[in-house]
Amino acid sequence: MLLEINNLYFSHRKDQPLFQNLNMRFEEGKIIALAGESGCGKSTLLNLIYGLLDWESGEIIFDNTPLMGPKGNLVPGESEMKFVAQNFDLMPYSTVADNVGKFLSNINLAKKRETVTELLEVVGLEDYSNTLPKNLSGGQQQRVAIARALSVLPKLLILDEPFSNIDFPRKIELRERLFRYVKRHHISLIISTHELQDIMPWLDQIVILQKGRLIQNTNPEETYKDPYNPYVAKLFGEVNIFNENEMRDFQISKFFYFPREIKTAQDGFEAEVLESRFAGSHYWNKISVKNKELVIYSEKKVENPVKIIFE
Repeated sequence: MLLEINNLYFSHRKDQPLFQNLNMRFEEGKIIALAGESGCGKSTLLNLIYGLLDWESGEIIFDNTPLMGPKGNLVPGESEMKFVAQNFDLMPYSTVADNVGKFLSNINLAKKRETVTELLEVVGLEDYSNTLPKNLSGGQQQRVAIARALSVLPKLLILDEPFSNIDFPRKIELRERLFRYVKRHHISLIISTHELQDIMPWLDQIVILQKGRLIQNTNPEETYKDPYNPYVAKLFGEVNIFNENEMRDFQISKFFYFPREIKTAQDGFEAEVLESRFAGSHYWNKISVKNKELVIYSEKKVENPVKIIFE
C-alpha cells in the first residue's frame, strides 16, 4: 500500500473539526481523483498528505513510513512526493527550461537537456524553453510547475486542480500526455478536480468528500453508475434527481437519471416541451412530466407532443 490515512482528525478551528476519523487507502501506481464541492476538504487533505499542515490525531503512512508533518520536518514537504498547488512557486528570473530542470543533476548535462525537452513536450511548452515565467500566462506557469514536479519521477505526484487555468484545447492535450507519462513511469497520482467526467477514462479510483466526510471511494464505473447519494451524482454534471414518491410515480428503480438516460419514444409518459436548444453534439431539452421538470438530451430538436421513457 503506497499511502494510508488512519483515524485522521484535523480542524482549522477547535470547535469546527473538518476531518474526524478519516480513513483511506491508496495503492501504488494508480491515478486517483479527489472530488467534491468547494470547501469539502480536498485542498486541505492534499496539504496534510504532503506535510504542510499538522493534524491533531491519527496517522498518515507513506510507503510504510509514518509521516510527521511540519512538526517533524525542518523543510516543508515530504521526500518521494511532489505537490503542485495553486501557488506555482517558480523561479522568476530563470527560464522555463531552468525551472523544469531545477531538481535535475548537472553531472550529465546532455541527459538533463534531453529530460527537460521531453517534459516540455509533455506539457506542450517546447517553444517556451527560453522564456521567463513572468511572461507566461497563469495556465502556462501551471504547466511549467507540473513539468518540474515530474522531472524527479516522484513515487507520488499530487496535483491540486491542475487544469483550472488552462484553456480547453490545451487541456485536452495536457490531460492525455500527463496521464500517459505517469503511467509509463509508474508514478502514483492524486489529483483534485471539479472535472470528473473529463478525466474519468484515465482514473483508477474516485474519492468523494463532502464537508470533510468520506462519502464514496470506488472505481470510476461504479461511482458513475451507482452514486451513493444525489451529491455524488451531481459531481458528474447535469442530472435529474427523484425522491421516493417520484420514483413510485415514474415506476423507476433508482433516484437519479442522467439526461442521456431519458429518451423520447412512441409510448411512455406524456411530456410538455418547455425548451429545446442546440448544444453542439446534442440538443438540450427542458420538459415537464407529471409536474416535474426534467432535462433530457436528444439528437434532434424536440417538439410537442412528446413521450419519454427511462432507460
